[in-house]
Amino acid sequence: MPLLTEEELDALRQFDTCMIANAIESFDVRLRNAGFADASIRCMFPDAPSMVGYAVTARLRSGEPPMVGGTFHDRADFWNSILQVPPPRILVLEDMDDPPGRGAFVGDMHAAILKALGCVGYLTNGAVRELPSVRRMGVELFAGSVAVSRAYAHIFEIGAVISVGGMEVRPGDLLHGDRHGVLTVPGEIAAKVPGVADGLRRAEQKIIEFCRSRDFSVARLREVMKTVR
Repeated sequence: MPLLTEEELDALRQFDTCMIANAIESFDVRLRNAGFADASIRCMFPDAPSMVGYAVTARLRSGEPPMVGGTFHDRADFWNSILQVPPPRILVLEDMDDPPGRGAFVGDMHAAILKALGCVGYLTNGAVRELPSVRRMGVELFAGSVAVSRAYAHIFEIGAVISVGGMEVRPGDLLHGDRHGVLTVPGEIAAKVPGVADGLRRAEQKIIEFCRSRDFSVARLREVMKTVR
């Protein structure tokens, strides 16, 4: 799919994830119960603006030590792989431990690396840590939990098709996230989504204003609902 322009990406940022989901539903390109992470994924900074970017994927384990040596070392091939996805980038890691989140791969040091590599956020079903420092850096975090330690966190299967919170994520998928959660935006409709979202927002506002007015009645509500569909 063609990449979005910066103007098109910024247009997506003007809407919350709920309205983006509503707009995607109107295109009928996927089932309404697919394409978004479930409630196991938490937004760590709920007052942050909407996050939009392209997914960099891999898998993660943190519960067991290496067979040789005391720790795992960062992989240069992984950092280089991030640059193969166009910016803005979002690192997405599927924690394969059971249960996930024994250790946190991203804290302040790795958040600084990610930001230097053009990443605007991090999404995982595992854990994150050092939240105040990461927040000051402006890197958004979506995770299943918070942990005090990195334990034996290490990356493998770079560029895999993964699942986070029940949402399938492929390398290069366009993601949108905020305090409500994270979803994928289908590339074939991504440029059209903001325009549809704006129309839906105006229609919803009309209903809300009518419900607050002195003219409200169930009979008239039915008529107003017809005009905004």
